[in-house]
Amino acid sequence: MPDSLPVRLAEPSTFLSEIRSPDDIKKLSLAELQLLAEECRQEVIKLVSMNGGHFASSLGVVELSVALHYVYSTPHDKIIWDVGHQAYVHKILTGRREKMQSNRQYGGLAGFPRISESPHDAFGTGHASTSISAAAGMAAARDLAGTNEKVIAVIGDGSMTGGMAFEAMNHLGELKSDVLVILNDNQMAISPSTGGLRTHLINITLNKTYNKARKFIWKSISLLNNEVGEAAKNAIRKLEEGVKATFTPGAFFEALGFRYFGPIDGHNMEQLVKALREMQALPHPKLLHIITTKGKGFKPAEENQCKWHAHSGGFDTTTGKSLKTADTTLPPKYQEVFGEALVELALKDPRITAITAAMPGGTSLDLFQCALPKRFYDVGIAEPHAVTFAAGLAIQGFKPVFAIYSTFLQRAYDQLIHDVAQQNLHVVFAIDRAGLVGEDGPTHHGAFDLSFLHSVPGMVIMAPADEQELRDMLYTALYALNGPVAIRYPRGNGTGTPLRKNFTALETGKGEILRNGEGLALLAIGNMVQKALEVAKVLELEGTSATVVNMRFLKPLDTALVEEVAAHSTHIAVIEENSVIGGLGSAVIDCLNEKGLNRPVLKIALPDAFVTHGSMEDLYREIGFDTPAMTEKIKRFYRER
Repeated sequence: MPDSLPVRLAEPSTFLSEIRSPDDIKKLSLAELQLLAEECRQEVIKLVSMNGGHFASSLGVVELSVALHYVYSTPHDKIIWDVGHQAYVHKILTGRREKMQSNRQYGGLAGFPRISESPHDAFGTGHASTSISAAAGMAAARDLAGTNEKVIAVIGDGSMTGGMAFEAMNHLGELKSDVLVILNDNQMAISPSTGGLRTHLINITLNKTYNKARKFIWKSISLLNNEVGEAAKNAIRKLEEGVKATFTPGAFFEALGFRYFGPIDGHNMEQLVKALREMQALPHPKLLHIITTKGKGFKPAEENQCKWHAHSGGFDTTTGKSLKTADTTLPPKYQEVFGEALVELALKDPRITAITAAMPGGTSLDLFQCALPKRFYDVGIAEPHAVTFAAGLAIQGFKPVFAIYSTFLQRAYDQLIHDVAQQNLHVVFAIDRAGLVGEDGPTHHGAFDLSFLHSVPGMVIMAPADEQELRDMLYTALYALNGPVAIRYPRGNGTGTPLRKNFTALETGKGEILRNGEGLALLAIGNMVQKALEVAKVLELEGTSATVVNMRFLKPLDTALVEEVAAHSTHIAVIEENSVIGGLGSAVIDCLNEKGLNRPVLKIALPDAFVTHGSMEDLYREIGFDTPAMTEKIKRFYRER
């Protein structure tokens, strides 16, 4: 892998256009690598400006992506990208450049690494803090098999706040396997990183004495060659260890059994390549700490990293100015309605607290953070801790509200059962992004929350049909109930229902008949209530009158209402944007069986499969959730049974 080839005079995109696989990168000089990196950066900016996607994170690891593929050889060597939203350049460099226009589009490339998509994607990702555990497992398999591949985990400082990352490092320190962990430190997750680890990393990067000593050590090591004796090399390394023990706050990573290197400039190609080559020669766990800028090379993203974490596309590639005309007629998003309602209630009640796992903006808890900062807690990417932390608040008489995406609540299921539900503690789970979420795909779809919460004793589970019902459900959860409560609501805009200034407590476990019909009944929950009304209108035009019921609660189920509807119906269709297994449909069937009511039931729900990525329209069409397909399915059910 030569470093000293002369730089060729190149037209724009000359280097990138010649990269068909990572092997082509190894033909370049260090100077050419930097030019390639700049071309990759412009490629990402152009790509996201047109199609949208995760943005600032990929811009921050451009140089690292190039350097990794220059030094290591995938797919033989294994590079695991934690979360994977920063892997766009990795995909571009591993033979997928021409397909990147389809990124996150229906039928196209996934927005995250996926093992079925390319052998260069060593591990499928989408959730945070998993990379080091996967790397440890792969390294153990390599050691057992006697093979020689290198294993590298690239993890951000935000993901490093997750407990799973520390569990994995603790284990790796005992295994002593050859694994390189690259800590990409930009002091950001989606929002700014929080917690003691962040302070520790900042102290490392700001310690002038340590950094001066580190520069001397790295310069000394770079001057060593194969002719220098091992004694000299060992002396340099011992000096390095002594400096770290003296000046690095806590020497935390060393205490876990890792050799710590850094911090180095993650945008300096020469430093990166030298560091990675040094890492190759060390046969034990090591951590390379690099400092990067999220959004690097695109000024608007550097200046507002939270806003540019991901983008829907349609912006000027120089200024960042939107090229889309904002639609001011759209109703507010469900998350905004929730965030505003919580602040409104908390301003009057000092017992209400708000908790997020590194997503204040994504859940609209940033509104609470601004209004009531002393009662706002961002615990980092640590969902299990967040749930038990909420339990601690609740047992002391506070009213904690934990706002979390459905897909991330899966990570804290044991804590929900053991620490909250078994003790019947009053914790409110505001479950955002319930149901399908579109382009982020199966790792982010909220497809299972009704099912996995349904089996938890004492859990109250409800889902609003519109924005006002969300406000009332939040009020009900805080003031009409005492144990664990879950409110699940979808991504995106509401229905446009006018909002009242006051709140109304709902009767627990009670639904409502919205439309009376004959023979056929449509029982729906959450955002599917509007879909049921749409289907009923189409059916009516074709001569079929259907009853439509807003069930509101999955648990406790309104069994009296189910019995009443069954008494006046010959067929029942249950509609929910949740897995077909274990949700509302299953609850209704159980209820009918218990009551001895023999009625055919059609469950219209998400399939027992992982739904792909794409626009909501494409996904609804694929699974039969668009109004025409759903109507046709219900018509066949009603007429044929």
